[in-house]
Amino acid sequence: MNRLRTLLTSLLTATALAVSAGCGGGTDTGDAAVRADGSVDLSKVTLRVGDQKGGQRALLGAAGQLDGVEYRIEWKQFTSGPPLLEAVNAGALDLGAVGNAPPVFAAAAGSKIKIVSAADIGLTGQAVLVPKNSPIRTPAELRGRRIAVAKGSSAHYHLLTVLKRAGLSFADIRPQYLAPPDALAALSSGKIDAWAVWDPYTAQGEAQAGARILVDGRGYTTGYNVIVAADKALDDKAKEAALRDFVTRRQRAVLWSNDHTREWGAVWAKDTGLPVPIAEKAAERRAARLVQVDDALVRHEQEVADAFADQKLIPGRVTMADFVDRRFNDIQVK
Repeated sequence: MNRLRTLLTSLLTATALAVSAGCGGGTDTGDAAVRADGSVDLSKVTLRVGDQKGGQRALLGAAGQLDGVEYRIEWKQFTSGPPLLEAVNAGALDLGAVGNAPPVFAAAAGSKIKIVSAADIGLTGQAVLVPKNSPIRTPAELRGRRIAVAKGSSAHYHLLTVLKRAGLSFADIRPQYLAPPDALAALSSGKIDAWAVWDPYTAQGEAQAGARILVDGRGYTTGYNVIVAADKALDDKAKEAALRDFVTRRQRAVLWSNDHTREWGAVWAKDTGLPVPIAEKAAERRAARLVQVDDALVRHEQEVADAFADQKLIPGRVTMADFVDRRFNDIQVK
């Protein structure tokens, strides 16, 4: 177990340092943006935000929430949540949005991060897909199958819960750790038997590969999409002020997307390169509600952590209550 912990930490550190080098040096605000009266000059603040295709930049832009931002935002794009959080821990980013599982892997590696905001996304697009002609009809038939999943992702946790309810363990399948584009190609060519994934890739698999949903996320997992910030950014008064503003804008954007699925779907399609009907379907299924960083969220995140620990997919137990910060719970948006 110590070797697993050391290996995980080493891998995360090495990847994060590489990302940090690619993102440029740190941009600590220090006292430069804090006026003599203690107020903050946001024009002197830079937030470094980790993003994914069709992520926060596209959402905030579509909702008009990037208009009038007083601070500078440096956007850095990642393929999934785990490497994004590695960059946050390495000091290359101040924050980023991820699903329910990446914070667990970051916590297991001892990362200095906190969950600071959350939304609960619809679960019909969180799915285990199988090819259209697959003989697999029940989760129990996944035993011994080649299943693609992005390691440390929300789909990874969803897969664990599906297997557990079917009386299977992770050792009973043949996991194929693939990023969504590679997994789609593998599913289309018959190289895998199933694919655990999230929207818009679920909708893409259905439309472009003819895949069918074996089981979705309802009753299995949470749809938490969380904003995770670096401890160092939260300890910086100027960046904390910018973080509060960013969280507020993001919450407004989430609510906007619920009521403007066609408009959001069009922007999402443009940002990801997906056909508009696929993006629109994903947008409809991902309708979200805002949730606070409270005891319920901590309890659910602890369940995620325990599930990975039970399968020895992380090195030991972690206490997720140590990786949340509730200071922005007073934000109220309509």
